[in-house]
Amino acid sequence: MITAHGLTKAIGQRTLWEGLELTVNNGEMMAIRGPSGSGKSTLLNCLGLLEPLTAGKILVDGADATAFRAGQRRIFRRDTLGYLFQNYALIDNASIQANLAVAGGQLRGLNRAQQQAIYQQALEHVGLDGRAKDRVYELSGGEQQRVALARLLVKKPGLILADEPTGALDEGNTEMVITTLRHMADKGAAILIATHSDHVEERCDTQLTLDALASMV
Repeated sequence: MITAHGLTKAIGQRTLWEGLELTVNNGEMMAIRGPSGSGKSTLLNCLGLLEPLTAGKILVDGADATAFRAGQRRIFRRDTLGYLFQNYALIDNASIQANLAVAGGQLRGLNRAQQQAIYQQALEHVGLDGRAKDRVYELSGGEQQRVALARLLVKKPGLILADEPTGALDEGNTEMVITTLRHMADKGAAILIATHSDHVEERCDTQLTLDALASMV
């Protein structure tokens, strides 16, 4: 569960949003809408502790994340946070399996056979079974986003931030992304998705619209 109180973000003389409030419970997906430049990506970065806020407080499972020290932030990103980027954020010259291995999460403490079983299950879920040794640079854009999804399935984060994850995808891959995120929400993750897509919004439980004054519907 993530809750934000009074979030304000100013860049220079411009205030992107002021006094923003939101709550996403475990098991829910929220669509973040708004025109280009309204600060959707910036909001995700602030919620993920990748950018500082001008003001406000973020609570993750009741803990004040805005008060985390550097070591606590690293642990938060390692153990709790999953990020799905529009540009996939994969290691291009590495294999699919190598990209899954960096996920961490539930892999720690498992032997090689147990890890392999988790990789296989994740790749089967996203339709890439049998392709663990393929190099990322050989894949299409849709296939790369499927690898990024598989990485989330391996990690099993409690909080997922998705920044325009379907913006460059065709209909089939878009459906794969949204279905997988919905599956992860149903398993207990809290998910926020910055999107311009009406279809993505329809699959979410709540919506946050960013404009001159952030409003929640």
